[in-house]
Amino acid sequence: MGLPLIYFICTGNSARSQMAEGFARQMLSDRFDILSGGLEPSVLNPYAVRVMAEVGIDISGQSSKQIDIDKLWSARIAVTLCGDAEERCPVTPPGVLRLHWPLRDPAKASGTDDEKLAVFRAIRDEIRERLTDLSARP
Repeated sequence: MGLPLIYFICTGNSARSQMAEGFARQMLSDRFDILSGGLEPSVLNPYAVRVMAEVGIDISGQSSKQIDIDKLWSARIAVTLCGDAEERCPVTPPGVLRLHWPLRDPAKASGTDDEKLAVFRAIRDEIRERLTDLSARP
């Protein structure tokens, strides 16, 4: 039997859940299998790729994908990263720990390129902090 699964879920699986997947692969891959998925898969956001590269994590090979219900049902932890995903996420069995991280959607940031990047960096850093806390759990 493989490692327990952490599943990161967002609406589009384009930024927040992708960044979470990238960090988790770096921080938790010795303890968990890591997946991300979306309710309405989109495309990997280039700003997410760029800000993750700034901290040495390459997510450019990841892709936006639909939630796999069978894998979700077998997950140890399911983390929703937006209100829409929390409300619309499929029901999971009682053994799946459901966590919700209500993170602002960086893709909705407006302004200059630098202003948009600043929002993506803030969300990236919040995800890293939450994963650091999660990794400290037994």
